[in-house]
Amino acid sequence: MPSLVSTLPPTSLPPDYFSRRPHHNFTSIRCCENGVGLPGGLNRNQWAPENGGLDRFPEKSLVQGAGTSRPPRPRRIILVRHGQSEGNVDEGVYTRVPDPKISLTDKGQGEAEQCGRRIREMIEGDGVDDWKVYFYVSPYRRTLETLRNVAKAFGRSRIAGVREEPRLREQDFGNFQDREKMRIDKVLRALYGRFFYRFPNGESAADVYDRITGFRETLRADIDIGRFQPPGEQTPNMNLVIVSHGLTLRVFLMRWYKWTVEQFEGLTNMGNGNMIVMERGYGGRYSLLMHHTKEELRKFGLTDKMLIDQEWQKWGRPGEVNYRCPMTGPDFFTHFDEEECFLS
Repeated sequence: MPSLVSTLPPTSLPPDYFSRRPHHNFTSIRCCENGVGLPGGLNRNQWAPENGGLDRFPEKSLVQGAGTSRPPRPRRIILVRHGQSEGNVDEGVYTRVPDPKISLTDKGQGEAEQCGRRIREMIEGDGVDDWKVYFYVSPYRRTLETLRNVAKAFGRSRIAGVREEPRLREQDFGNFQDREKMRIDKVLRALYGRFFYRFPNGESAADVYDRITGFRETLRADIDIGRFQPPGEQTPNMNLVIVSHGLTLRVFLMRWYKWTVEQFEGLTNMGNGNMIVMERGYGGRYSLLMHHTKEELRKFGLTDKMLIDQEWQKWGRPGEVNYRCPMTGPDFFTHFDEEECFLS
């Protein structure tokens, strides 16, 4: 097995190379911490951290209930699809321009600005003065351009921050795309299944699901410790805005609400420059029905069972489980006889 460390042949160094090298006292270089995570000037035997060291990791303090109160949860998580891109107009662009470098059209720029105005109008409808927005954005050019145009509606004073998040990128279709081959691949995807079909040298929606799971955990940790709100400035009127891509956002919703593969494949794509709003309900969980009507969500692809769960999300509290969820609860086992369901 080849070594992962590159080495030079012995003949490449003169015999007295090491004896001629100056000797540096690297131990004189000190940082604010000594060793692995130890305050400067202390060794492992001298340092007795308070609270088992949890003060150094606020996430763990919250999870283990070490007395630290949780910051207020954001009022909304707003999912925004990028505006119309050059690739939405001419698929031939993908054959000569890398997907991450495809820009918005003029129409897409306008769609993004209009989306920003709609978001601000929605937030101002809350009737509060201390609201702010924090952005998570895919690193693709069309999403970054969308963010810049969305942000025009807010100005610096209302923007708490922005984080570029590679896990929010578009589904990978495999570098430069061959137009005819991509047409065949999309036909095969329809036959194989939209969730599991993996494009050659690219990703399946299932692959996107895996990386979105990691992002979701990061987002939950950010929410739990209020990472996007400085101490003393925490408000329940923070609004998180995720600027990403159509499939990625549908997968995000699937992962958040634990939708099935079949339910995911029944969803329709969001229009360019459109948004889906997850709003904090009466118990603290996020529900799509706090902002959208059932008719709107049905057009998006939600079934009656998914809407029943969204109704529960309006009233549920964080940490609670909907044991009667028609997708994962007892109603899932419809093939059992009623008598069998009560057998012990």
